[in-house]
Amino acid sequence: MPRIIGVDIPRDKRVDVALTYLYGVGKTLSKKILLEAKVDPAKRAKDLTEAEVSALTGIIQRTTKVEGDLRREIQMNIKRLMDIRCYRGSRHLKGLPCRGQRTHTNARTRKGKRKTVGGLAKGAPAPK
Repeated sequence: MPRIIGVDIPRDKRVDVALTYLYGVGKTLSKKILLEAKVDPAKRAKDLTEAEVSALTGIIQRTTKVEGDLRREIQMNIKRLMDIRCYRGSRHLKGLPCRGQRTHTNARTRKGKRKTVGGLAKGAPAPK
């Protein structure tokens, strides 16, 4: 399994698809990296030579922010929004969608599993 920037990329996939397993690398960026490294995108990851792997690693490290650095930067941006208590930051704090989606229905990904409220009959003992 070829290892690029601390991530094992899948052996049996094409190189252009395998590079997208890196956080921060999509299809378009993957194709640009392969073009710059002069590696055939149709080649399988297991067929890459050590020179090609090191060339890809060098290009990725030189040109883009990926994996840990990118995750850290995104987390710092969210933390900054939360610290200054702007609208988006407050939505992050509350665990609600922050890009204008409706929350009356849906939004279950951000809100989590439903918590039923109410529904007790008159005179019934409260649950323990």
